[in-house]
Amino acid sequence: MTTNLLSVQGLSVDYHVGRRNVCAVEDVSLDVGADETVGLVGESGSGKTTIARAVLGLAKARAGTIRFEDEDITHAGRSRRRQLSRDMQVVFQDPYGSLSPTRTVAQTLTEPLLAHRLASGQTAHDQAADMLARVGLEPDALRRYPREFSGGQRQRIAIARALMPSPRLVVCDEAVSALDLSVQAQVLNLLRDLQREYRLGYLFVAHNLAVVRHISDRIVVLYRGTVMESGPAEAVCTKPGHPYTRALLQAVPVADPDRQAARRAVATPGEHVSAPPTGSGCPFAARCPHVIDACRRERPPLVAAPGGTQVACIRAEELVGYSPPG
Repeated sequence: MTTNLLSVQGLSVDYHVGRRNVCAVEDVSLDVGADETVGLVGESGSGKTTIARAVLGLAKARAGTIRFEDEDITHAGRSRRRQLSRDMQVVFQDPYGSLSPTRTVAQTLTEPLLAHRLASGQTAHDQAADMLARVGLEPDALRRYPREFSGGQRQRIAIARALMPSPRLVVCDEAVSALDLSVQAQVLNLLRDLQREYRLGYLFVAHNLAVVRHISDRIVVLYRGTVMESGPAEAVCTKPGHPYTRALLQAVPVADPDRQAARRAVATPGEHVSAPPTGSGCPFAARCPHVIDACRRERPPLVAAPGGTQVACIRAEELVGYSPPG
């Protein structure tokens, strides 16, 4: 049985916009085990980054709990969060903005060791050189500055920095979305290799379902701050039970122009994705090609679908075998 590093239960998060509270995440639950990658996927505004921020203590929970290694850290103070940063690290999207341009790679990598009093001096320098080798960079990179590296190399440095204090959980917030496709694949494979070596848990945030499928053991599909579908990665991607999951799969580019045109022809009608709707119906009802009147009246709970996933759709059982053209 997998031991959970992270357990999020019933998480709701609001943002203040002027004098209004805007709900960004509503009643989301998920677990991340040791040696496991859980992917959060959805369009911009789906709440996936807000969940990551709440886990890291950068966004306040209105409701629900966040537990790390069975410790309730939902409302942990600044001092405890500083201690937790040794065990919970993050790799951000922008490899150009996440590294200080005035610090050498050596200074960047040794900083977590110094901050947590794990090593100093030559020992810290040697550990930094060893970590660089593990992410595929030469030791002479230690004396150089971020501007001297490509985007893919910078992201490798960012990954190395995240692993320096020997964390248990790494939050990857769109960690490969700014990279070219070939570089994305290299970095994803690197993350998987490092996971096996260090027994890491990953919370992997991305908008591209193909990327999430490549690295994840389980996937949580989000729309307007609520969970539409969750389950084993292969089940979500090969037997999706929710129309929104199928829409995300249809949005993944394919090399065949005819198939791509067919996919566009059945694309889900567009709509701005923002905060969760306040009505009682399904959040996806306005865009769903299979909507019925009941969808607009009832907010569906997550239920087991025939394909092996949990689906928030009242028509999941009859739609699980549906296959759009293309």
